[in-house]
Amino acid sequence: SSKAGILVKGSVYLEKLSHIKTAVFDKTGTLTNGNFEVVEINSGNPEILKYAAIAESGSNHPIAKAIKKAYGKDLPICPITEISGKGIKTEFEGKEILVGNAKLINNTPKIDHIGTVVYVAINGKYIGNIIIADTVKKDSAYTINELNNRNIETVMLTGDCESTAKAIQAQLGVKTAFAELLPSDKVAKIENYITNSNNGTTIFVGDGIHDAPVLTRADVGIAMGGLGSDAAIEAADIVIMDDNPAKILNAISISKKTMSIVKQNIIFAIGVK
Repeated sequence: SSKAGILVKGSVYLEKLSHIKTAVFDKTGTLTNGNFEVVEINSGNPEILKYAAIAESGSNHPIAKAIKKAYGKDLPICPITEISGKGIKTEFEGKEILVGNAKLINNTPKIDHIGTVVYVAINGKYIGNIIIADTVKKDSAYTINELNNRNIETVMLTGDCESTAKAIQAQLGVKTAFAELLPSDKVAKIENYITNSNNGTTIFVGDGIHDAPVLTRADVGIAMGGLGSDAAIEAADIVIMDDNPAKILNAISISKKTMSIVKQNIIFAIGVK
């Protein structure tokens, strides 16, 4: 597995992986590349991109990087408060800036657009939104198709809007998708699958800092080691070093082969005795 770029933190995880029944995936950075670009700005305020970039100035999240790249200018250092699963709050020139999803800001319009919608508010008043698009990894569809063919249930969890989740679900062939989830919601979904697994293994594949609780809760947590955050890599049981989702198939095959060798060894040992 190490030669294949798959790091396993203990033999017990190989054994659990050989009994896989459900594969649950995070979307951004796991099934998609996490290479975001600003594709649309909807606002009557010409400084919306500036305000969003200031709020995201201290973040290394792919969405934050896309906003700062689109702004392309030096940013002031401002105190930033992260609101888990919702967005960021900061202050600039006496104004309170909120940047995040629809759960963070009140009275936001329903946006039917394929992509991640970032809402912006100044002093509690909604001023517009920025739409950011991502691309799917080239091996994601193949991986999902192979898992489906092996009768492994495939699930996608994302904090993005319903329309984006459905578009990616249709593109990849994922059997079930859940949208607009907070980190705590993802944990609840994983626990539900574990409860109903009938002794089968439920794995979760993710890369972000907010995926750490879900990676820990899953029977086997798999992190993307290239783009993934340190927290996700630390919490995971298995790390894929090059972020290629197809390596999950390799890991499953290695786990099944390993368990086959273990059983052969037991049979030979008992037979000799």
